[in-house]
Amino acid sequence: MKAERIFHYFPEVDSDQHSKIGQLLALYLEWNAQINVISRKDTEHFYERHVLHSLGIAKVLKFNPGAKVLDVGTGGGFPGIPLAIMFPDTEFRLVDSIGKKIKVVNAIADEFELANVTAVHQRAEKVKDKFDFVVSRAVTRMDAFVPWVRKKILAESKHQLANGILYLKGGDLSEELAPFPKATLTPLSSFFSEEFFETKQVVHLPVGH
Repeated sequence: MKAERIFHYFPEVDSDQHSKIGQLLALYLEWNAQINVISRKDTEHFYERHVLHSLGIAKVLKFNPGAKVLDVGTGGGFPGIPLAIMFPDTEFRLVDSIGKKIKVVNAIADEFELANVTAVHQRAEKVKDKFDFVVSRAVTRMDAFVPWVRKKILAESKHQLANGILYLKGGDLSEELAPFPKATLTPLSSFFSEEFFETKQVVHLPVGH
């Protein structure tokens, strides 16, 4: 998949966003040669499996200007970097327990002058602030993830979805989500036609409501 496919699904992007998304692959390939942040076999599917997958969250919710979003276990910056490009007026905090990955995230944020991104080498449990939403790409099972972030969600919701977790996950989640009856699932196949998205979903779990 080429970057142009992203613009097919998100025709509303402006010229600045178009340019940044188009430059992402070259930048990540350059960094990946020094620090392995994306598996080698995934680089040929970069726009599909990393960028478009991350932007699945943007199909489920449009973040408001001034909203605060925490990306837990961001790795090389996913879903945080593509979402920060898509929502330049929303604040994103990207955290990961592996410092060299955060080094890459900071370098890419600097290269693109993403003033709405702060990347920190930190475990989720140590984050002090509160956020409207916590986003993540399947870093662990939901029953392990929720205790990390439960107390980091702002009480007052200002979006069409209640504040909480937006989690990118694949496969059959019925057993994993059984303890969370408030969780709702949106299949990404309803937005994206690529085979990769047939089993991929966005899980929304309201927290503290």
